[in-house]
Amino acid sequence: MRIRIDRENDALYLRLDESSIVESEEVQPGVILDFNAENQVVGIEILNLSARVTPEKLRVFQLETI
Repeated sequence: MRIRIDRENDALYLRLDESSIVESEEVQPGVILDFNAENQVVGIEILNLSARVTPEKLRVFQLETI
């Protein structure tokens, strides 16, 4: 799994696995899901990140596993 914050394009991308993306769907304004051939979600893109999260919160990234 990879997480990428693209400050230039003001976006966050979460890639769940490396399977090929065959379709993408905007499920809410600025939230795009990427699907593989088995119709599983393999990526999540969030656009306009700075309008959703304050810069202070972007500096601190917390990962939780349960």
